[in-house]
Amino acid sequence: MAVRQALGRGLQLGRGERPGWAAGPGAEPRRVGLGLPNRLRFFRQSVAGLAARLQRQFVVRAWGCAGPCGRAVFLAFGLGLGLIEEKQAESRRAVSACQEIQAIFTQKSKPGPDPLDTRRLQGFRLEEYLIGQSIGKGCSAAVYEATMPTLPQNLEVTKSTGLLPGRGPGTSAPGEGQERAPGAPAFPLAIKMMWNISAGSSSEAILNTMSQELVPASRVALAGEYGAVTYRKSKRGPKQLAPHPNIIRVLRAFTSSVPLLPGALVDYPDVLPSRLHPEGLGHGRTLFLVMKNYPCTLRQYLCVNTPSPRLAAMMLLQLLEGVDHLVQQGIAHRDLKSDNILVELDPDGCPWLVIADFGCCLADESIGLQLPFSSWYVDRGGNGCLMAPEVSTARPGPRAVIDYSKADAWAVGAIAYEIFGLVNPFYGQGKAHLESRSYREAQLPALPESVPPDVRQLVRALLQREASKRPSARVAANVLHLSLWGEHILALKNLKLDKMVGWLLQQSAATLLASRLTEKCCVETKMKMLFLANLECETLCQAALLLCSWRAAL
Repeated sequence: MAVRQALGRGLQLGRGERPGWAAGPGAEPRRVGLGLPNRLRFFRQSVAGLAARLQRQFVVRAWGCAGPCGRAVFLAFGLGLGLIEEKQAESRRAVSACQEIQAIFTQKSKPGPDPLDTRRLQGFRLEEYLIGQSIGKGCSAAVYEATMPTLPQNLEVTKSTGLLPGRGPGTSAPGEGQERAPGAPAFPLAIKMMWNISAGSSSEAILNTMSQELVPASRVALAGEYGAVTYRKSKRGPKQLAPHPNIIRVLRAFTSSVPLLPGALVDYPDVLPSRLHPEGLGHGRTLFLVMKNYPCTLRQYLCVNTPSPRLAAMMLLQLLEGVDHLVQQGIAHRDLKSDNILVELDPDGCPWLVIADFGCCLADESIGLQLPFSSWYVDRGGNGCLMAPEVSTARPGPRAVIDYSKADAWAVGAIAYEIFGLVNPFYGQGKAHLESRSYREAQLPALPESVPPDVRQLVRALLQREASKRPSARVAANVLHLSLWGEHILALKNLKLDKMVGWLLQQSAATLLASRLTEKCCVETKMKMLFLANLECETLCQAALLLCSWRAAL
């Protein structure tokens, strides 16, 4: 009902209100929406009046002395301008309906409560956690499973499955495939211990040096006593990322003394402080990040699972939704790879993907996604194999700037090969190996024939060398949404905005009903809710036109 009321208000706007203005009783008119140049504003506001005058003149001339040729010209011109006004009214109705639908689903797509919501004043000291076995380690940190003994007993624990291998790069989870003994603690949390080689031992220095790790931190994550006030007052601190279902949330962040955790002397002795290992180079204090514990990474999931083409398309869609959220927030991840994407399974066994590890991200409030590249010492991000061409080929200079607005979308296109069961061509060896600096689009290997043509075209579009020819993450996500759930709309020979709005209303009603019928939404319902929460008429039309052009070329 709310969605239909929203569309009704959009229709009223298209029929009665002056486009681009809003005013209440006794209030001054106020301008809404994007500003337009004066000449364009005059044109839009005067088209209706001009069309009406020409049509009236046509009636007068039709019964006057004008010849047949003159009457035909006036008829064609008047009707043409009338059609322009009709198209503008249709566009206004579509934009209004999209805005109303977006407002409804924005509220419903907010992430749920995190495991520590009931313990807002706790979790800021390492001593409060019971730490289990190692989950994995990377080039800058080690991750351990953890829990708080004070957590409620009915807290949901991340579902594990015997189909998943060890949960860290090159490691295996102890006891994998074995049932826990009665009374053994569950570990719904994960603690990431950063390795502190050069940040010093003061909380302020640690938080400033490792600030990129704090970009996905929740509002209460830094409410503890260790350096939080100093960090908040920093003028050049990184952006704080708004929550999103496909992006990791840091629940707690604090500094503490480095402990001797299980496997430390074997896995990473060189980064330990000298008090724990005589040859260790690390400082005695470091940063700890508390997050939800996920069963495995995307790389590990794909090692033992072969998703169907439709499921693989939904996995690709999740990554694009996460990347689009980063772009909208002015943040670039710059280190996307299957090891930095976490996976959990819904009750039906469908994977839900979460982008993690923001240690290499670009999140500077002052520059956004445009990084000045004055010298080779400027950090361009991690994982050179999946570095977009505009980044890997950049040359430093006094006015050189690297645009990261579509760099993560390019990396998602490369990861798509892994999701669809092939070797990533930018990781390969020998003749199959491609380098982002020098590859040509014609060298990209073909995806399997079982992959839908729309998806194959999209992956190639995401891997265009020129960023200007590459679709944005938002448009690419809309392409997949339409391809997955809008087939009957795309099949129409004459696709009109009103038809598109009707389809959006049907999707909205079905999605609302599906979310209320089940206690927990499945992956497909979640993706539809995200699509409707990010609904924009312009990018949706761009995606539809892109799909239609691809299909027409087949």
